[in-house]
Amino acid sequence: MAPPTNPATLDALDQLVAVIAQLRHPETGCPWDLKQTPQTLIPYVIEEAYEVVDALRQEEPDAIAEELGDLLLQVVLQAQIAQEAGSFDLRAIAQGITEKLVRRHPHVFGDTTVADAEEVNRNWEAIKAAEKGEAHNPDLLSPKLSKYNRTLPPLMAAMKISQKAAKAGFEWDSVEGVWAKFEEELQEFKTALAEEPKENQEGELGDLLFTIVNIARWHDLDPSAALQGTNRRFIHRFEQVETVAGRPLTDYSLEELEALWQQAKAKLKQN
Repeated sequence: MAPPTNPATLDALDQLVAVIAQLRHPETGCPWDLKQTPQTLIPYVIEEAYEVVDALRQEEPDAIAEELGDLLLQVVLQAQIAQEAGSFDLRAIAQGITEKLVRRHPHVFGDTTVADAEEVNRNWEAIKAAEKGEAHNPDLLSPKLSKYNRTLPPLMAAMKISQKAAKAGFEWDSVEGVWAKFEEELQEFKTALAEEPKENQEGELGDLLFTIVNIARWHDLDPSAALQGTNRRFIHRFEQVETVAGRPLTDYSLEELEALWQQAKAKLKQN
């Protein structure tokens, strides 16, 4: 087993727990914190997780530590609310994940031997299925795909679903087949926009986006990172346009805005 945690770390966690408990005190606590429920905090959990990801990508240690602290706040706050309701507490959370890690790493905490990370992953899935009382069937993918769809952002889920399905043999023979599917879905989307109700239009749009994700997979590209990069470039160019514009953008014609946009692209490319 690993050496015990530094006492100073435990003290810091105890202080955080105490602060959260005070914020939730029914008489002297913070009105905002007292209003929160597990459901109202969902947007903050998602937001803080994404901010952690952004800080990690920026590779800024101070920002990473700060954002991880914000995410830890959400964990402790959820635990405090659950404790007040008599459901569980932070100790149960920590103990549960500790026991799970020990169970699912028998090659570290037991006598099991493994050849590589792939075997570790197979063992993990088998142990996980046994814990849930499920018959472990590595060929049964639909439950896993459903979970990806429920728990991941849509673009990330689409990539994960595509990867797992392809690995199971649900795959085109060549990338040309994917491009043919793209052309088919594009035409179906155009037809839906012209002739069908909104529900069908959204369905065809989803099919088209899923096909684009498959094209990205074939070329070993990350669609989430690609779209985030496009968003970032758009913001930088838009910021440059606003910097050089001498009046509100609504006062410009489309042609003038296009000229400003091209200038911004050229300047940022130089830099």
